[in-house]
Amino acid sequence: MDRQEAYERAKHRVEAKIGFYVHLSVFLGVNILLALINYMTSPDYWWAKWPLIGWGFAVIVHAFFVFVFSGIK
Repeated sequence: MDRQEAYERAKHRVEAKIGFYVHLSVFLGVNILLALINYMTSPDYWWAKWPLIGWGFAVIVHAFFVFVFSGIK
């Protein structure tokens, strides 16, 4: 592996990690906002769990692809 190839691979890994952390931050921010809206408008039924569960699954899959399966090609 030459220097340029190693650089490109490292750059790709850094971009993938940054992309995951942006995804995680947006997930947390939006779901906190949804939970607050849910609590203030209809505290008797917690509907905010559905986007939390669905999107949470997507964040977990994203994490696996970035941190676990990153070296597999």
